[in-house]
Amino acid sequence: MYRNSPKKIVNVRFRIDGKIYEFYTGHFVLNEGDKVIVETKKGMELGTVCSRPRLQDASMPNRPIKKVFRLATAEDIEKKEKNERIEAEAMQFCKERINDKTLPMYLIAVELSFDGSKLAFFYISKVRVDFRELVKDLVQKFHTQVEMRQIGTRDLARMQGGLGHCGRQLCCSLFLSNFEPISIRMAKEQDLSLNPGKISGICGRLMCCLAYEYDTYLKMKKNQRGDNERK
Repeated sequence: MYRNSPKKIVNVRFRIDGKIYEFYTGHFVLNEGDKVIVETKKGMELGTVCSRPRLQDASMPNRPIKKVFRLATAEDIEKKEKNERIEAEAMQFCKERINDKTLPMYLIAVELSFDGSKLAFFYISKVRVDFRELVKDLVQKFHTQVEMRQIGTRDLARMQGGLGHCGRQLCCSLFLSNFEPISIRMAKEQDLSLNPGKISGICGRLMCCLAYEYDTYLKMKKNQRGDNERK
């Protein structure tokens, strides 16, 4: 069951087609499809291993990576399935209350923490929403802490997922941890078409991938200018 391989890494997902996170395997021998318990910013969560273990190498970004806490038990898996049923019920109940109260908001997703201590409701709105009465209804119904989180268009794309112009899964829903500032200058420096339809993602904002090779293009152009000046 165990072996000494603390520097092996696996990818873990918490939701189908959700974002991928990296964890050290520790002493566990893991395979794709295994259910594991890991520590996250939200507390302990159950996830699914979605890659083969691989050795960490020097080319990987230097960032903190946590270890898999333990293998999931049958009770953990049953609890996760129960949580998903509660999330579906909370989604339907909240939508009904939003309609009844004619609140100017659109509910996107509901997430229940693995231990059941918090229900988070993600929504979009163009105006500030007074949802105090809504929260009271939700707490009374589900008897747990309720958090309302307003999200923007980039977060919406990350949560809903989809395919980019490249035909691959959106970077924001696959691996990006933070949204870096993106400017039109990045497209100009890379000699890309400034057609909004070609450099904007499904969120309507400039594509995150414009930043990937931006620094490289700046260095290349700087070197070219230096070569021209020496001539």
